[in-house]
Amino acid sequence: MAILNPTTVTVDAILTTKGRELLARNDGSFQITQFALADDEIDYTLYNPTHPSGSAFYGKAIENTPVLEAFPNESQIMRYKLVTLPRGTSKLPVINLGYNTIILRQGASLTITPQTLNYLGSTSTFEANGYTTTIADSRLVSSFSGTGITTTTPPAGLNTTTGTVLSVTQIGTSFTITGTTINTLFGSNLTSLVTTITVIGRDSGARITVPLNIQKVSTI
Repeated sequence: MAILNPTTVTVDAILTTKGRELLARNDGSFQITQFALADDEIDYTLYNPTHPSGSAFYGKAIENTPVLEAFPNESQIMRYKLVTLPRGTSKLPVINLGYNTIILRQGASLTITPQTLNYLGSTSTFEANGYTTTIADSRLVSSFSGTGITTTTPPAGLNTTTGTVLSVTQIGTSFTITGTTINTLFGSNLTSLVTTITVIGRDSGARITVPLNIQKVSTI
């Protein structure tokens, strides 16, 4: 969803398949109960407190910045959601995975347990509502699960059964990833595959994206 014109608040929205189904019923079942705000397009360095025309123009350049129209790629839009933090917060929460890059040999598994730093006055804490973790290309993992909180269900054919590139998301406090087997679907000459893992704190709004590298096991 995007606001196309900030002066008249015209909103452009793309509905999911389920959303279109509910809207088509025309029986009131289509209701917006939750929404999120983001400032992906905003360059705060454009705020100019020394503008010669006065304080009304300090943020004029930001207000005139074009806003992206809505598009359905969640890995590219609303990446920087606005969050509400406790009064007195002096540092933004950040997520620590313990890895700058996750490297897995094909068929190997790894469990990651995110931690949120600078949150609620603690040096390290877990979030009550857990984390949302997304792997950008589900073909690179043969299994992916979250534990600790009610989790989502991986789509059928999570491994390399098709050539379709789809992301996969889980919710939890820890996540187990198993690398797929590199086969002819990706190209027989490839020795590694790369995608990304994005982890978002469901309470703090903090997020981190790191590379996921699946390496082929050499045979003698």
